[in-house]
Amino acid sequence: MLAALGEGWPLFWKHTSVTLYESLLGFVLAVVLALALALTMDALPLVRQALYPLLVTTQTVPIISVAPLFLIWFGYGLLPKVLVVVLVCFFPVAVSLLESLAAVDPELIDLLRSMGASRMAQLRLVKLPAALPGLFSGLKIAATYSIMGAVIGEWLGAQAGLGYYMTLSQRSFATPRVFAVIVIITVLSLALFKVIELAEYFAMPWQRLRSEE
Repeated sequence: MLAALGEGWPLFWKHTSVTLYESLLGFVLAVVLALALALTMDALPLVRQALYPLLVTTQTVPIISVAPLFLIWFGYGLLPKVLVVVLVCFFPVAVSLLESLAAVDPELIDLLRSMGASRMAQLRLVKLPAALPGLFSGLKIAATYSIMGAVIGEWLGAQAGLGYYMTLSQRSFATPRVFAVIVIITVLSLALFKVIELAEYFAMPWQRLRSEE
């Protein structure tokens, strides 16, 4: 496996860069959509009651059965892979943030309201800081899933990427190259997890102070 990785590194890097680009693009889009929807559902209870069951229902549909439809509708380019990543990453971020916002101490909200704080001020001063641990938990899950989502999209149809290269290696019975791809996917997932962990470290300085006490 290590020999295959060393000998074919330029080719591995080419496919890795494609998968990483698809994963990061889909992850960013999923986070933006999840933040927008979670904040809207938290601010408007009627929207939450209407959309939350639909949000949960989307997770009962296997991604592997939806991805071929994306290929039929959008072809074999970048878009189907990004959409698969968005579907995989969207749910954990949206639900984690939504539940964290709902769990904020209501007495703190009442205190800010008594002081005349606007909804935006309540969100900025209390809700978002209190919801950050839950949000980052969802981001960690989504970050590791993003690589898997891109690979699944590439399995079903692509011209490049780790999933595409793994499929070619399996068909040619090149077992060392398959294991090399698995190692690369694992390393990428762990690297993205650590990046989110580092962002969490800097985004919540009060957690650092608490752990140092």
